[in-house]
Amino acid sequence: MIPRTLGTKLKKAASQYPVITLTGPRQSGKTTLARAVFEDYAYASLEDPELRAFALEDPRGFLTQFNDRVILDEIQRAPDLFSYIQTIVDEAGHAGQFVLTGSHNFLLLQGISQTLAGRCAIFHLLPFSLDELTGVRPLRLRDLGSTLPSGRKKPAQGLDAHLFRGFYPRIHDKNLPPHDWLKNYAMTYLERDVRDITRVGDLETFRRFMRLCAARSGQLLNFSNIATDCGVSHTTARRWLSVLEASFLVILLRPHYQNFRKRLVKAPKLYFLDPGLLCYLLRIKTPEELAFHAARGAVFETFVVSELYKRAFNSGQEPNFFFWRDSAGHEIDLIIDQGSSLTALEIKSGATVNRDFFKGLEFWRNLTGEKTGGGSGLIYGGDNSSVRNGFRVYAWWNF
Repeated sequence: MIPRTLGTKLKKAASQYPVITLTGPRQSGKTTLARAVFEDYAYASLEDPELRAFALEDPRGFLTQFNDRVILDEIQRAPDLFSYIQTIVDEAGHAGQFVLTGSHNFLLLQGISQTLAGRCAIFHLLPFSLDELTGVRPLRLRDLGSTLPSGRKKPAQGLDAHLFRGFYPRIHDKNLPPHDWLKNYAMTYLERDVRDITRVGDLETFRRFMRLCAARSGQLLNFSNIATDCGVSHTTARRWLSVLEASFLVILLRPHYQNFRKRLVKAPKLYFLDPGLLCYLLRIKTPEELAFHAARGAVFETFVVSELYKRAFNSGQEPNFFFWRDSAGHEIDLIIDQGSSLTALEIKSGATVNRDFFKGLEFWRNLTGEKTGGGSGLIYGGDNSSVRNGFRVYAWWNF
């Protein structure tokens, strides 16, 4: 088993909270991680029809069969259990009683907010990060833009192979062809999760909606355009996008509010959370095809943003990530809000550093002066990390 960075945080939280909740997309490794970290716990999967029927018909009886500590997998499939778990932990009052996992963020967190608020530590597990796959310690978010990592070895596989393959654990664990596995993953998601979360009568239309979203990964989100292209209403497009968010397939990156006397774009940017799934939805069939595809820049930007989200989640942090763009078109791809400082990052897929890569960062530096107090840097598709023009330059495998 490839060690997961989040494991240490889960162990620590289990000594402090009676309930630990682990959410994330299907096949991100939640069950494997939970059973590895809490190996002496009992285990029950609510995907099992008999166990689910037991839990739905007799929640109290279902829970009393476990001595004290138990992992309840896909807990959102038996939502009545939340209230009974609340009663048990309030009576017992000790840490580490329940570990709950689930793939539907909306349904799961809705149950937690109603019954387990203050009793539960919540963590999100996304697919592997590049750091986890290569076995290196990630650079802390607060050090990005001010520090360059040292002593790392370049991965054996190249950038396009990593982008095309994506980071879902089963592809790497079983060495499966990524295109075939991701096709089955998308079909399973449509048939099961979409119908669980919301009523979608026409799955083919929803499939088209997913592909239209994929074509806009890394772009400003325009619900009206997506709705028109898909042939659905504006309201339906919003609801369907919330389904993709709840399933941890996409995130919306919000614009930063601090305007520095500039008129700002207010629409969010859409990103998928796995570049391999994005490649599948874009109908990219090989790494060689990706190398010359028009969407390669968007796939690379998706990779970098998703890696930073994983880094935040794996360290138990809230990802305070934004982008900045004014009405004149000046833009910073990613702003990390550190509270007392802002870190500005530009993302470029080119393998050779170009003078134009720094235009956004230079404009930002001239605009803000010393006001942000943070670092700034460039993450690009090449192999050499350095300091150029006062900015940290990070290779794709070394940030």
